[in-house]
This record gives sequence, structure tokens and C-alpha cells, in this order.
Amino acid sequence: MNMILSHRRPPFRTYSITQLCREFGATPRALRFYEEQGLLAPARRDTSRVYSYKDRARLKLILNGRRVGLSIAQIRDILDLYDEEGVAAQDREAIRIFRGRIAELEAQRAAVDEAIDTLKDAVEKLSSQYPDARELDS
Repeated sequence: MNMILSHRRPPFRTYSITQLCREFGATPRALRFYEEQGLLAPARRDTSRVYSYKDRARLKLILNGRRVGLSIAQIRDILDLYDEEGVAAQDREAIRIFRGRIAELEAQRAAVDEAIDTLKDAVEKLSSQYPDARELDS
């Protein structure tokens, strides 16, 4: 086979809403919401939405961002920078936003650890006052 032909780009691929929902475990309602928010911009073929490889990549970033607790506005800021200023600017903004989210999650973890310690202390005090309650520990 000719070396030039073997290194061609794969053909342009499109996806239906059903295909993307199945692949990513999302709902059609979620994809329509992301479209309303300006995060996705599928083409239209009659009344159907047709998603490009770029829409698929954006959806993956959106879902990963939501999974770690980023807001729609934060995700939009990251995605918009790619179109406006390129990948380097997008990556810098992502780092800034991710560091902020890490700080928020660490603060939440500290609050949860403190709540667990408080509850353990309360259980220990109450269990010493009511020996019959120790049976409930298991």
C-alpha cells in the first residue's frame, strides 16, 4: 500500500444524539441543555441534531468537568478560550480553575473529616454512658 494513503486522516465522523448519549451515559435532555448553554453547537439535518467530532470532544470535557464539580460558567470559560486564543490559553485557564476546585474540595474534605471525628467522639461518650448501645456498633 502506498505510504501516503496509509497516513490519511480518518473520514469525518458525525454522531447522533442517541449515539453520544449511549457512549457517555448522558441523557438527551442533558445534551440539549448544554446546547442551550452554548457549550455544544450541533449541526441540523432536518429536525435531527448532528454532532461533529469537535462536539464529541467538547461533550467529553463538559461531562468530566461536571463530574469534578465545575460550574457551567467555568466549563464555558475553558471551552471558549480554545476558540478565542488557542490551546495554550485554554490550558492556563484550566489550570487556574482546577487549582481553585482542588482547594474547594480539600476544604470540604477537612470539614467532613472534622464532622466524622465529632460524631465518633459523640458515639464514644454515649456508648460509655449506655453500655447496651455498644451492641449497635456492629
